[in-house]
Amino acid sequence: MQRARGVGRIAVKLRGETSVIDTLYQEGCAKIRLPNTHSHALEAVLINTAGGLTGGDHLQWQGSIAAGGTMALTTQACERIYRSTGTNAKVETRLFVGAGGHLDWLPQETILFAASKLDRRIDIDLAEGASLTAVEAVLLGRDAMGEDARDAYLRDIWRVRRNGRLIHAEATLLTGTGDEGDGLPLLAGARAFASILHIHPDAGRRLDSVRALLPADGRIAASVIGERLVVRALADSGLALRRMIVPILAELSGAGHLPRLWHL
Repeated sequence: MQRARGVGRIAVKLRGETSVIDTLYQEGCAKIRLPNTHSHALEAVLINTAGGLTGGDHLQWQGSIAAGGTMALTTQACERIYRSTGTNAKVETRLFVGAGGHLDWLPQETILFAASKLDRRIDIDLAEGASLTAVEAVLLGRDAMGEDARDAYLRDIWRVRRNGRLIHAEATLLTGTGDEGDGLPLLAGARAFASILHIHPDAGRRLDSVRALLPADGRIAASVIGERLVVRALADSGLALRRMIVPILAELSGAGHLPRLWHL
């Protein structure tokens, strides 16, 4: 059967105080576009022209920021993971941020359809003084269709290193049996969830401003350990989740604002 394959790579360098493109490579269904902005940061949009992923599809993204540069990486739309008849769809992302640089990793939500299977891994290497704001949000089914995708499979692994030393690791596993959907330690009935990771020397100072943005009636919380600020959120719908996380991402963004695609 036909399978989607895509490789996209982008590198950013500094010209004066502005981050500009250095190199760009795209292959297969992976495309990268650079919208015009009035920011010092370079904004890049990752596009999967296959329109979604299913079993056996494979996407690879790579990004690199030179010392002192700033880049915001986002996606054109929500990534859709469709029903699989066997193997997993695979997405691999490798990102590097040079000394004193900043990366906003801001893909829009991933929608898991019924019986979908996704294996995703994100590896991020930070040089000395580099900082990061990253989000991954997942929706179980489409809100408008009343889906809950309880049989969807997800294996999501994050690894973040500073100068080669592991500073953040996490893994999410949804086995597709539906048990996680009701279990209090994981989803507790929620159909949408997100993790936000902010790594910066002053992460502790940002905690109060982030907590001030948390809705009192939302299932969302923030904590700090060393230079890492982590936010976890659960919601009953994708719209409710987005309303919770957008103000936080705007607050933590190195560019000072979210990409325009987040507001369309």
